[in-house]
Amino acid sequence: MDANGYRSDLARALGADARERLVRYAQVWTTSHPDSPSAPSTERQLDLSRMLLDELKGLGLDAELSDAGIVYGTLPGNTDAPTIGLVAHVDTSPDVSGENVKPQVFRYEGGPHALPGDPSQVLDPDEWPELGNHVGHELISSDGTTLLGAADKAGVAEIMAAVAYLVRNPDVPHGSVKIAFTPDEEVGRGVDNFDVDGFGAEVAYTLDGSTAGQIQDETFSALEARVRFRGRAVHPGYAKDILVNAIRLAADFVAALPRDVSPERTDERDGFIHPTRIDGDAENVEVRMILREFDEEKLEGHAELVRATAEKIGGAEVEIRRQYRNMKGYLDAVPRAVELADEAVRRAGLEPIRSPVRGGTDGSRLSEFGLPTPNIFTGGQQYHSQREWVCVADMGAAAETIVHLARLWTERAKAPEGASASQFGSE
Repeated sequence: MDANGYRSDLARALGADARERLVRYAQVWTTSHPDSPSAPSTERQLDLSRMLLDELKGLGLDAELSDAGIVYGTLPGNTDAPTIGLVAHVDTSPDVSGENVKPQVFRYEGGPHALPGDPSQVLDPDEWPELGNHVGHELISSDGTTLLGAADKAGVAEIMAAVAYLVRNPDVPHGSVKIAFTPDEEVGRGVDNFDVDGFGAEVAYTLDGSTAGQIQDETFSALEARVRFRGRAVHPGYAKDILVNAIRLAADFVAALPRDVSPERTDERDGFIHPTRIDGDAENVEVRMILREFDEEKLEGHAELVRATAEKIGGAEVEIRRQYRNMKGYLDAVPRAVELADEAVRRAGLEPIRSPVRGGTDGSRLSEFGLPTPNIFTGGQQYHSQREWVCVADMGAAAETIVHLARLWTERAKAPEGASASQFGSE
């Protein structure tokens, strides 16, 4: 790795392309909305979808935008090999504003780095140790007043950079490559209308991970809980022994949940119960929560705890719905999908890092739908915050990983039965 973080000339070239694309894409407001009944949940997501549609067509690909806002594209194969898919999402999280994003491209010099739009937002290696590994590297952040949107516009940019490279270099062997850019992943509806059969891939890969080298074949399983408290209204001046305040009931409910089962006190393989939103007034209040675990039995335990706590407080209606399942069981049945991703990472000059996703991806549900879909790193860090950033060199490595992955599936098709990924021919 050189002083700028690059491990190859290919990564440098692809990183420059991905950087330019991310800066453009980040400025398009694409925040999704959890309560919208439409598909996509916000019309503004289509502004980026249409841009990507035009760019894919400009590269000579057959591409379309579905009624539900999914962009599909096809890069025809130049050799006989299995069809693979590449997937990323265009929407950004509603947790932090994604409007009027002002991307900042700068060389990180080490130590705390205050963002210019809001100096109280500081990139600090003491808070986020991965930052300390990028001294001297070119980074992209927002100005601190919004998120950047690297989740998942970095993944979109890397896919586009890799596909553009394959178009310009027809000597690189690859089978048919299917591309999909989805809306509404951040609100759990990214693949509600995904045409798995029409997509026609044997396996797919989401570009929606984080640290360089990560290959992820496991996610949380996820439930959403909505707990509704109904009070009893009366004039507060004459309320003794009559008024039932739904806000107090909701506050008692949240306070009664165990604090050690929360995102701020868990890591690695520990799940959590996380209140995300409270809406209402003294008569009616709704508490929204997300429940996360890698193990289904433990997840059901969280659901039972929510029900029992709400029953103890009284006056509550509890609704719990499935969001997605851990994809590991589906991917274990197709080990080559992950093995080839590991080898692609090695060819990009990195060591594969196998870690579970403390969240979900479109791949969680695509795997459940019958399309095995591991997750590949993008280089993005501190997602869903004003302090979100991405290393340009890591973006180049992610795009290079895609190029190697396309080649590896071709090599696999020609390899003797039982050969390992590392034995598939040479560069």
